[in-house]
Amino acid sequence: MSHVITLIPGDGIGPEVTESVIRIFKAAALDIEWERHDAGITAFKRVNQSLPVDLLESIRRNKVALKGPVTTPIAEGFTSVNVGLRKALNLYANLRPVRNLAGVPSRFEGVDLIIVRENTEDLYSGLEHEVVPGVVESLKIITEKASTRIAEFAFEHARQNGRKRVTAIHKANIMKLGDGLFLESCRAVSRNHLDIPYDERIVDAACMHLVMHPEKFDVLVLPNLYGDIVSDLCAGLVGGLGVVPGANLGKESAVFEAVHGSAPDIAGKNMANPTALLLSALMMLDHIGERQRAERIRAALGRVLAEGRIRTRDLDGDASTTDFTDAICREVEK
Repeated sequence: MSHVITLIPGDGIGPEVTESVIRIFKAAALDIEWERHDAGITAFKRVNQSLPVDLLESIRRNKVALKGPVTTPIAEGFTSVNVGLRKALNLYANLRPVRNLAGVPSRFEGVDLIIVRENTEDLYSGLEHEVVPGVVESLKIITEKASTRIAEFAFEHARQNGRKRVTAIHKANIMKLGDGLFLESCRAVSRNHLDIPYDERIVDAACMHLVMHPEKFDVLVLPNLYGDIVSDLCAGLVGGLGVVPGANLGKESAVFEAVHGSAPDIAGKNMANPTALLLSALMMLDHIGERQRAERIRAALGRVLAEGRIRTRDLDGDASTTDFTDAICREVEK
């Protein structure tokens, strides 16, 4: 099959890890035409927009995009490109599988979690203003529509992938209306999926149990902010953000991305680990019907990591991005 896919290299280490994925896909003989578009700082410098219209049009046309990390200025500058993409394309579900990889050092073994994060509202709506000097009010938006939609996604994903439990994460003991609405929506959906066990955890207690007994969890469904925090926490269970993939999914479009930052301190030094973006790209291949090639590349990556001879610095090795990519390409071509 041939595919046209929107490519957002990003900034910082983004272009390096993106090029790594492209090389590995070529080694696997994938027929892909990449439509390259800038976003974030790179785009802002070029067209004075962090999320150009032609980029959004490309994703709407192609239905699928692969995105490298994009820097978000802290407490100043343009708003998050990631949030902007999700809102503009209605990518309502953020999906992050978290699993141990053979050969990757971690504090736990046997971790196999699916984080399903609502992607369009909550505090990420960005509705805030200064009431008086020194006092800022931020509005947390929770709707029945979005909460029901993400709960349905979580249960359907659990059913389609043979998962055993869905757990809703909340703080409804304090935010009785907002988180209460999210919880009631999840409960209503669970009653239509009685074949899949359902339970609930308060977010702070859930975090404690995740770092003590992650094996007790399976699929977690969360509002936007908790989902952001808990998904990164879970990545720490298996070796960090450099080895965990991510996808933003909607009815019409899907954007697959590395969930780590742009790491400007090592940009251009050929030191970055492309694993997270590669795993995200493999989720993309599954999404577009290229499962056989995706499994071939996964197996190649697994062999390189398990052997442990060629590792990037974040995995306690000394291999360059190029060395690591070369090793995977050799395994793919065997």
